Amino acid sequence: MKQKKFGAGGANVSVIGQGTWYLDRGDRKAAIAALRRGIETGMTHIDTAEMYGDAELVIADAIAGLSREKLFLVSKVLPSNASRRGTITACERSLKRLKTDYLDCYLLHWRGSYPFEETVAAFDELVAAGKIRCWGVSNFDEDDLDELIDVAGQGKIACNQVLYHLQERAIEHAVIPWCEKNGVAVVAYSPFGHDKFPSARSKGGEVLQAIADAHKATPRQVALAFLTRAASVLAIPKASSAEHAADNAAAGNLNLSAADIAALDKAFPRGPKPRGLPML
Repeated sequence: MKQKKFGAGGANVSVIGQGTWYLDRGDRKAAIAALRRGIETGMTHIDTAEMYGDAELVIADAIAGLSREKLFLVSKVLPSNASRRGTITACERSLKRLKTDYLDCYLLHWRGSYPFEETVAAFDELVAAGKIRCWGVSNFDEDDLDELIDVAGQGKIACNQVLYHLQERAIEHAVIPWCEKNGVAVVAYSPFGHDKFPSARSKGGEVLQAIADAHKATPRQVALAFLTRAASVLAIPKASSAEHAADNAAAGNLNLSAADIAALDKAFPRGPKPRGLPML
């Protein structure tokens, strides 16, 4: 499994990680098996949030007995909880649910009404207390990032987690360039689209399949390899089974050629820059 730096001077993190949104709504044993299989195959980056129902509890069961230092756990605070005191309380609640002493990264889920000064102060306090190793954000456009870096300063924002899949490439216009310029990792959520992965019968699906066949891979592996082609980008697909997790992990060692990338770029054009940042 290839690894990338998680922000400027950050830890080396698996390029393909594991998302957990809706993970608690299916078969719990299958979810735990999927997470464990993912970890075994190198997907040690596990992403969750206080908003994701009981996902943190499922993760706690999946990582029980494993070496904590070999994992990279990320959770998020809701904007409605992102006051200075509220952020600290939410983090401590997530730590308890995950049965761990610290988070490798803690994110503001999206921009809310609390001033950045309050949330950043809480993040800094959590870092000083050893409860988180670094912090970042999710669903931030470049204007939001400009405001945040004015408050936090350079080198503080570890990542920006954003919607990114073959049919939604808006972040390529300004968000990825901003993050690369400022040493911020980009984490792609819903990298297969939200129940919108290209059909095998579509023109784009045919291109995916042809490239997959050439590499003895699957279309989803090709999609993940394309999305993570930039040095700053990682992806966190969700898997509902151990087999699906192993399939996702294999994308971490897939290298596409320049011709492959050009073909995918043509099949799934990024389109014009939208007025607002797309998010789920």
